[in-house]
Amino acid sequence: MVRLIGIWGTMAALSLTLRPVLAADSGTAWDNLNKEAVQLYKAGDYARAITVLQKALDLAEKQVGSDHPEVATSLNNLGMLYNKQGQYAEAEPLLVRALAIDEKALGSDHPDMATKLNRLSLLYKDQGQYAQAEPLLLRALSIREKALGPEHREVAASLNNLATIYHDLEKHEQAVPYLLRALAIVEKALGPNHPEVATSLENIGVLYGAMDRNKEADEVRQRAARIRALPR
Repeated sequence: MVRLIGIWGTMAALSLTLRPVLAADSGTAWDNLNKEAVQLYKAGDYARAITVLQKALDLAEKQVGSDHPEVATSLNNLGMLYNKQGQYAEAEPLLVRALAIDEKALGSDHPDMATKLNRLSLLYKDQGQYAQAEPLLLRALSIREKALGPEHREVAASLNNLATIYHDLEKHEQAVPYLLRALAIVEKALGPNHPEVATSLENIGVLYGAMDRNKEADEVRQRAARIRALPR
């Protein structure tokens, strides 16, 4: 089965800056460890990146305690890297713990919670645990709609990601309205010829193809191809 393109974020989302909470020397060290980890990740040296991120986590815990938001940042960074490597058993407790810390600090309806829910949902999606991923994504969507408004691009990302779940489960009819709404948001925000519009159209084409709606699939794929062909 051809999969839809999700909008989940990558290791580029690693937090590289430290709010002024740690002592000055420790804050600089924490920041440098995270920067080093990103460089190691980009170089493909995942084992050393994990070691460095573990050092950053240990430093944060010693400086500010085990339930501080800066610890959650380190937990998220380490969990994201484990997930990237398919080490799900190692990633899950880190991301679950980070989510609990952030929710206590930020509140359950804070817009940043949607990003953190998204990270944990990706872990479950990558394992095919859709029953665990879906409610996290629905909650992230609700948070973004309330905090950012129904036509925000981050709402479109949540809609798109929910559609990937339903497509993987072969619940194609359920996925269609999510993708169409995401397309409308992106078109309005970025214009009809933006590459992100092409991505949305390509996803719709995959979905229509899976539903044997071949004429409609061809139409949206052709439009996506015309957008891709435009000079940038």
